[in-house]
Amino acid sequence: MAHMHSWAAGLVLWGLTQGAAVAQAGAHGMHQHGHHGQAMSNEPERRELVVFPDAMRAHTLRSMRLHLEALQKIQNALSQGRFDQAGQIAESALGMSALSDHHAHENVTYMPAAMAQMGAAMHRAASQFALVAQDASATGDFKKPLAALAKLSGTCVACHAAYRLH
Repeated sequence: MAHMHSWAAGLVLWGLTQGAAVAQAGAHGMHQHGHHGQAMSNEPERRELVVFPDAMRAHTLRSMRLHLEALQKIQNALSQGRFDQAGQIAESALGMSALSDHHAHENVTYMPAAMAQMGAAMHRAASQFALVAQDASATGDFKKPLAALAKLSGTCVACHAAYRLH
């Protein structure tokens, strides 16, 4: 039990340090590039506008909200040391096996090529996370799944920083 508490404390401490680094980098990026501080700055919107038909836009926005929900569930499973569950969530909700559920073949026709590549990278990163999480269930090493999760969420951040949907 003491091992589990020290593991959980280490996970929390690592997460706090990573969160602080991300927040600092994000604040620096917002200052330099004006991304999320748009309403408070005079800088114009720099993200490329991508126009989808209304029904596809609504579906895609709902899908992205489900992606956020899946990321939260993954983080929750990791916080409890349930690596297999985290991997299963990632693969079923975000991984390559989830592509048909997201109507990816339809959406890609309206996306710039780079946006489609970012989406594919997100699905690949989710599947890679699932494999790393499964390995961690045997080794107990939480650093590799957290690094894979950071890579996965980084694909989301990169795409949302470059594109906006209408």
